[in-house]
Amino acid sequence: MTTSTHLVRQRRFLPLFVTQLLGAFNDNLYKNAMVLYVVYSIYSSEAAEARFSAIASGLFILPFFLLSALAGQLADMRDKAKIIRLVKACEIGIMLVGGSGLFLAWQGIGVQTFAIPLMLLALLAMGVHSTFFGPIKYAILPQHLHGDEVLAGTGLVEAGTYIAILAGTILAGWIPVEIAAAGVVLTAIVGWFAGRQVPPAPPQVEGQPLDFHVIRSSVALVRMTMRHPRVFLAIAAISFFWTVGAVLFIQFPPLAKNVLGASKEVASLFLVVFSIGIAIGSVSINALLKGTVSAKYSPASVIAMGLFVVAFHFVCRSWIEPAGGKLMDVPTFVAHPHALPLLACLLGIAIAGGMFVVPLYAFLTTVVDKSETARTIAANNIVNSGAMVVGSVIAVGLSAAGVALVDQLLLGAGMCLISAWLGWLLYRAERAHMGEIEHLTE
Repeated sequence: MTTSTHLVRQRRFLPLFVTQLLGAFNDNLYKNAMVLYVVYSIYSSEAAEARFSAIASGLFILPFFLLSALAGQLADMRDKAKIIRLVKACEIGIMLVGGSGLFLAWQGIGVQTFAIPLMLLALLAMGVHSTFFGPIKYAILPQHLHGDEVLAGTGLVEAGTYIAILAGTILAGWIPVEIAAAGVVLTAIVGWFAGRQVPPAPPQVEGQPLDFHVIRSSVALVRMTMRHPRVFLAIAAISFFWTVGAVLFIQFPPLAKNVLGASKEVASLFLVVFSIGIAIGSVSINALLKGTVSAKYSPASVIAMGLFVVAFHFVCRSWIEPAGGKLMDVPTFVAHPHALPLLACLLGIAIAGGMFVVPLYAFLTTVVDKSETARTIAANNIVNSGAMVVGSVIAVGLSAAGVALVDQLLLGAGMCLISAWLGWLLYRAERAHMGEIEHLTE
């Protein structure tokens, strides 16, 4: 069966889906509440705001780069359900720290010396949390689902993730920061209960000693994984995609405030539209491919994404701020003559992006042996995070060099061309090795 709706009624899928959905919701409620509060309530400099946004993104990404190899080893060699329960228990403690930072910032207590460092520490810890959960959420799907359900399951996970991002982003932009501080703790507790319902997922390979040397194990894992052309091309294409995503997400809050003259609710609206688009693209590509895992539409999808980024750039360039200097709220923004074209471009970027990346994640989990899927996803996370850190550094460097935020968007458009080329090479390799399974440890 290639339809995806039946999966949400199955215990082999639903608890994982809910756990991932709550985790993504909490990540984004916390991260966006923090960034929006700092950008709009603490700093008053475009350079400082862009720098803080980039630092926050870099801290969240850093654990993926350092710890993904260990996370992949654990997920392939230990029961994945047990790891989920441990990780979700840790999330409760992390959110107690992050919530405390938000509350102290709201109260104006030690904002620069204590509150902001606490918030950034919790964000770093949430990056560690996501690093260990990330390989599991994809690697467990081929273990619990039938072969013709994997693409549908992956699409549902991606769509659910971005719906959760949507909900977290909306709340972060609209609720008071003190409510967000309590909300992240409560959500972590509910997520822990959901994680306890995930069915056992014992390892598919005999236990082996774990390599705790993060550099050596990361290099070895990436080298082992990337020697297979199809896996290498899929990871490279995904990495360029997420570099584009990192640059765009870093730019959204300061761009909304300083280029468009819009309030934090409008910045939240941008992320909402982006998340809706990714969810639409994630579900649409499953319908187009009819359950078959393939990179067939990936090159065209990412080219379309690049064209929408260019269009978004030109709309921003032609934007005229209302007189008076007051930040626009959502009704005022929507009434602006260029608002609908701007939002349409954002939606197009996201739909095309979802259609590009979802089949590639499904490809990574089906082209390798089931006993090695978590390590494959971990290797992907290492390379992705490295590329995203590079994107964050480039964004900070361009801002420091005085390049306007709106002109930095063209960097993302250029990267889309590279992703399209890699997607085309992947589709050629896919057709040449149809049905073959890679064994990474051979």
